Amino acid sequence: MRYIRLKVHAGAKTARLERRGPDALEAWVKSPAERGLANAEALNAAARELGIEAKRLRIIKGAHSPAKILGLL
Repeated sequence: MRYIRLKVHAGAKTARLERRGPDALEAWVKSPAERGLANAEALNAAARELGIEAKRLRIIKGAHSPAKILGLL
């Protein structure tokens, strides 16, 4: 399993994603940090950046934190 670090900024005015290294991403998402909305939007953005389907990504650590560890299945 491959691991990717993801930092999420919820409630941003514009949505964007930046690559911070070979295994690190930083996402600004418009969705609020409630009911998993920001997590879902961030996972979709990360999947697009990596060129994979979103269902292949899982949050391993940090579901309630801005700093997350994603697992690539």
